[in-house]
Amino acid sequence: MGIARLLAKGWVVFCLFAAAHALRLSMESGAPALDAAGTIGVCTLLFVAMGLLFVSGYAAASDHGNTSFFRRFKPRHVIPGFYGIVFAAFVVLSFIDQAAFAPNHMQSGPVDALRAAMHFAVPGQRALESALSCGLDGGRIFASAFTWLLAIVYLAAAGSRVRLTAGLIRIERAKRSQTLSPAAVAAVLGVAAVVGFQMLYMGSAFAFLPCSAYTEISGALLIGLAPLMLAYLIVAAAANLLAVGPE
Repeated sequence: MGIARLLAKGWVVFCLFAAAHALRLSMESGAPALDAAGTIGVCTLLFVAMGLLFVSGYAAASDHGNTSFFRRFKPRHVIPGFYGIVFAAFVVLSFIDQAAFAPNHMQSGPVDALRAAMHFAVPGQRALESALSCGLDGGRIFASAFTWLLAIVYLAAAGSRVRLTAGLIRIERAKRSQTLSPAAVAAVLGVAAVVGFQMLYMGSAFAFLPCSAYTEISGALLIGLAPLMLAYLIVAAAANLLAVGPE
């Protein structure tokens, strides 16, 4: 749950999710699937490599004379744990719902119930519905409600093990020093979580976007991925905050 590892995971998920929607939009516009996949694949690899290079540079700068970052790196560091697998599965479910299910099932009993529940529980859902009152829906409201449901489930499940995660963070910090102090890491992640909570859960971000933005990749990311990323960030911030204090 260090900042470098969190940035690396978040950047990879962001790039892959954006690439999947870029491919979907290209195919919907009539572009050949193989040509679109090749172009988007190359661009995605370049963006992923650029982000990971930046994160690796930050991690290498935090060695302070200890064992090299590249020597410490093990294959197990990139293998997700149980909740990492759950998060990845939720991201895939969100994309499938957003791309295939939601546009074709905008009106049904279960869908209406989920939309009503999220409308009550999440102010950001109401802000999105207001932003889409320009006549643009296409399943986006249901897709947002479904993503918020997944985010809440993940937050509840991963949050129940946050003390165990905090203990693992203490063990990792005891083995090697970091550029930022534990309090600084907790503060950075905490501020980011508070800002994300205000922008997404409270819905402040939707006031800055025009209606046309929701037809593009940026709107798809905001609806289908941002709530899950916020839940992951909140868990990371809480774990690092607990890791600052005594066991």
